[in-house]
Amino acid sequence: MSSTSRRRRRLLVGAALVAVGAATARSVARRRPAIAAVAPDLRTPVLYLPLDLTGDRRLALGRALVRPGTPPVAGVDVDELAVPGGDREPGPRVVRYELPTRARPGGALLWIHGGGMVMGTPEQDHRWCSALADELGILVVSVDYRLAPEHPFPAGLDDCMAALAWLHGSADELGVDPSRIAVGGASAGGGLAAAVCQRARDEGGPPVRFQLLSYPMLDDRTVLADDHGGRGAFVWTPTSNRFGWSAYLGGHPREDDDRPHAAPARTEDLSGLPPAWIGVGELDLFHDEDVDYARRLEAAGVPCQLLDQPGMYHGADLLVAGAPAMRAYRAAMVDALRRSVG
Repeated sequence: MSSTSRRRRRLLVGAALVAVGAATARSVARRRPAIAAVAPDLRTPVLYLPLDLTGDRRLALGRALVRPGTPPVAGVDVDELAVPGGDREPGPRVVRYELPTRARPGGALLWIHGGGMVMGTPEQDHRWCSALADELGILVVSVDYRLAPEHPFPAGLDDCMAALAWLHGSADELGVDPSRIAVGGASAGGGLAAAVCQRARDEGGPPVRFQLLSYPMLDDRTVLADDHGGRGAFVWTPTSNRFGWSAYLGGHPREDDDRPHAAPARTEDLSGLPPAWIGVGELDLFHDEDVDYARRLEAAGVPCQLLDQPGMYHGADLLVAGAPAMRAYRAAMVDALRRSVG
C-alpha cells in the first residue's frame, strides 16, 4: 500500500470515528432528560444506547446477545427434553429445574421466556428458573417455543400449550400435583402466559392455578398509538414493539384483528381466569396496557395483585438485578408463587 493510500485510509477511518462519536454524543444528549425520570438505583450506561429492533440485522444481533444464557443455581438439577407436539413431532424443547430432594407431588411452574416474540431461549433464564426451584421446592419447566417471524402466531402459543398439556399429562411421572400448576413469563413470555390461561379456559383445560405476569406484552394496539406518554424510551421501544408484533401477527397490527388469543388484551371476557400477579414499571412501554388488564381482571372477579413500580423501565430487573428495588420486585414474584403453588 502506498503512503498516499495509507494517508487516505487514516483520514477515512478518522472521519468515521468522528461521525460515530458525534452520533453517540447526540444520542446521549437526547436521552439525558428521559434518564432523569429513572429511579437513581436503576440507572446504567446501557440506557444511553439505542436498542431499537428495526430489521433482520438487528434481530440477528439481539438473538446472539441473549444466546449464551445465565448460569443456574448450584445444587439444582437441570435437564432438557422434547415434549409431544400434537400435530407436529417432536414438540417443543423444555428445560426442567428441580431440587433432587423436593417433595413429591408438589407444585410446578411453566415459565415462558421473553424476547418480544422474536428472540430468546430458556437458557437466558437459567438463573431465575433454578432459583425458583431452589427457594420454593417446586418443579420449574421453561419452554423453548418457536419464534417469529419464521414462525408467526399461533406457533409459539401452540408450543406453550403443548408444554402445559405435557406437564399435566406427565404429572405422576414428574412428581407434580396437577392442581398446583402455575404459568408465568416476562415481557413477551408474560403475554404468552396470559394467552395460555385464556386458551386453557376456552378449551376446557388443562387447568391453571395461577398466572405470574412480569411486564407482559399484552396488546398489539399499543403499536397504533401516536403518543406513549414518554414511556418506552429504554430497552423495549415503540419501534421494537412494532417490529415484534408485526413479526408475530404476520403483518402490521390493525384495529379490527379478532383472532382469539393473539393479543390477550383484546379478549373481552376475562371471567374464569386464574388469579394473577402483574408487575410493571412506571416507565415501561407496556405500563398502561398492563395496568388496564389488571383492573379488568379484578372487574371480572379474578383476584389480581398489581405492582406498579416507580421509576422502573422495561427489563430493569435484568439490567440492574442487584438494585434494592429490583430485589424487592423479584421477591414479590417469589412470594406470589409461594402463596399459590409453593
